[in-house]
Amino acid sequence: MSKINDKILEIEKYLDELDSIIPDNFETYSANFEKRAACERYFEKIIEAVVDLAYLMIKNKNLKIPEQDKETFEILANEGIITKELETRLKEAKGMRNIIAHQYGDVDDEIVFESITTQLQEDVRFFLRLVKKNL
Repeated sequence: MSKINDKILEIEKYLDELDSIIPDNFETYSANFEKRAACERYFEKIIEAVVDLAYLMIKNKNLKIPEQDKETFEILANEGIITKELETRLKEAKGMRNIIAHQYGDVDDEIVFESITTQLQEDVRFFLRLVKKNL
C-alpha cells in the first residue's frame, strides 16, 4: 500500500510542477522551446507514473496482469475501478506520450498544449481520486 501512496504523491508532485510552468497561452508555449520541452517531459513523466500506478493497483487487487501497458486501464475499467470514458482518455494520453517520447513523426504542439492545459490534469486527478477510493 505504501508503494501506491508514494506513486500517488509522485504524480501529484508532477502535476503541480507542470501546472507551475505551463504558459498562459499557446503563442507563448509555441514560441518557447524550453517551456515546450519541459511541458512535454512532464507529460511523459505523469503518464509513465499513471501506468505504474495502474500496475500497482492491479497487483494490489490480485487482478490479471496485463501484457501491454494500455491493457492496464482496460482491466481497471472492467473491474469498475475507473470509468470506461476515463479508460479511453488515459489510453489516448498514453498514445500521445509514446508519440512525444519516441518522436513518431512531428509532435503537434497545439494538441499537446491543449492536452496539458485541459484534459491531462483533469483526467489524472480524477484517476487519482478513483484509485484512492478503491484502496
